[in-house]
Amino acid sequence: MSTVFINKVTGDIVNNKDYLKWFRNSAPYINAHRGKTLVLMFGGEAVAHSNFANIIHDIALLNSLGVRMVLVHGARPQIEERAQLRGVNSRFENGIRITDAETLECVKDAAGSLRAHIEALLSMGLANSPMHGASIRVCSGNFVVAKPIGIQAGVDYEHTGTVRGIDTVGINQQLDEGSIVLLSPQGYSPTGEVFNLSLEDIATQTAISLQADKLIAFSEHDGVLNNEGELINQCDIAAIKNQLGQCSDTNTAGLLRAIINCGENGVSRCHAISFSDDGALLQELFTRDGIGTLVSQNHYEQIHTASIDDVGGVLELIQPLEENGTLVKRSRELLENEINHFTVMERDGMVIACAALYPYPDHGTGEIACVVTHPDYRGGERGERLLVALQQQAKQQQLKQLFVLTTVTAHWFLEQGFIEASPDTLPQQKQALYNLQRNSKVFVKSL
Repeated sequence: MSTVFINKVTGDIVNNKDYLKWFRNSAPYINAHRGKTLVLMFGGEAVAHSNFANIIHDIALLNSLGVRMVLVHGARPQIEERAQLRGVNSRFENGIRITDAETLECVKDAAGSLRAHIEALLSMGLANSPMHGASIRVCSGNFVVAKPIGIQAGVDYEHTGTVRGIDTVGINQQLDEGSIVLLSPQGYSPTGEVFNLSLEDIATQTAISLQADKLIAFSEHDGVLNNEGELINQCDIAAIKNQLGQCSDTNTAGLLRAIINCGENGVSRCHAISFSDDGALLQELFTRDGIGTLVSQNHYEQIHTASIDDVGGVLELIQPLEENGTLVKRSRELLENEINHFTVMERDGMVIACAALYPYPDHGTGEIACVVTHPDYRGGERGERLLVALQQQAKQQQLKQLFVLTTVTAHWFLEQGFIEASPDTLPQQKQALYNLQRNSKVFVKSL
């Protein structure tokens, strides 16, 4: 019988078996992120939100799991609030704040106050709280070297600057000692001046300079949204560029530019998640499908829905496996009729991998078939990328489950989250075609 317990911190009722299942399934991701360097970027809106304390708890948990983290915070609403209180007129040019001497005092006040607030939250250790026993060391300092923007198109930006350099040696020393590094939206010049810098500039240059494994950007949305307001679960930099071209919101545009800059300069993965959704950080990092948007670098190899022009390439891929009995033989005529079910990966005009999705909408399920990678291109997670693409297609078709029949790749599908099932679970049409002589194993995965 399933048991439940009450979370002492939140008071929520938790199903014990569900909790254990989630915790066990998260183990591979915990191992994968240990020792990795993450740059977390969040604006002043996130710090002011009621959920920010939960984000701090999750950051503390990541720190205890051996994740190296640099936190970069913004302060735009707090700067604006102080400017209004002091009667300082805020001036912007091309979306950039002009920081005169009076505004600079507002910047210093806001940034210093927020830094102290974040450090205080990370220092908590009350009993019966998620931070109990954390003992987190937080390091802030003059890690960001700045230079003035100067005068552009006749406009003097005064004390507004850009990043000139990042003290990667100093930051890495702190990370190596287990500290969390906290960077505020300020930089310092060799002449001893202070400059107001953008959150996105610091986060981007820090991630690139540190060769960080991930940039994680907190957003007011669930992640990156398409033109219909729907969440984009996964995409590449090219898709983000397309979204930026259609974006009119200043905050979102800044986030998209940061992702593009990082992705084009060596940061292999960027994530956009909500700062208002409790647990979004952990769900994004420790579950297979995540909860926000995962953006990967542009791949030289492109994935697209197959067309009639790809039939020859697909046949070349699958023919050797058909001949050795791994795959059921398909005639060219049959493949031409079914080519719209195939997704291919193309490299310089050559089809190097393929996979097919056959939907059974009446049963809310779909069959994954013919997952093949060219022998010269195996080992680069191409099959995994194709499977992710098919899973996204299945979700768009509102399918709830996927199944696969295989004779020799059972372990690979197990690694991708499939579980073994009985042939009796297959749709009736598929059961009628099941070949007892092949004795294929059946694996299923819920979406």
